[in-house]
Amino acid sequence: MTDLVCSSKGCRAQAQWALRWNNPKLHTAERRKVWLACDDHRQHLENFLAARSFLRDTIPTSELPPG
Repeated sequence: MTDLVCSSKGCRAQAQWALRWNNPKLHTAERRKVWLACDDHRQHLENFLAARSFLRDTIPTSELPPG
């Protein structure tokens, strides 16, 4: 797997978490977009998505499918 970098603005840390989300007004129920998070930014990014009812689940990056 290539280096996975945290999606938080300005962060270049290695990501350990994949936050899977979708916007139900724009995406089908099965579609999952992914933000990556380091340990320091996981909670902030989860809170941002959850406040908008977009967050579906969070998994370790090691469980992401290849590709």
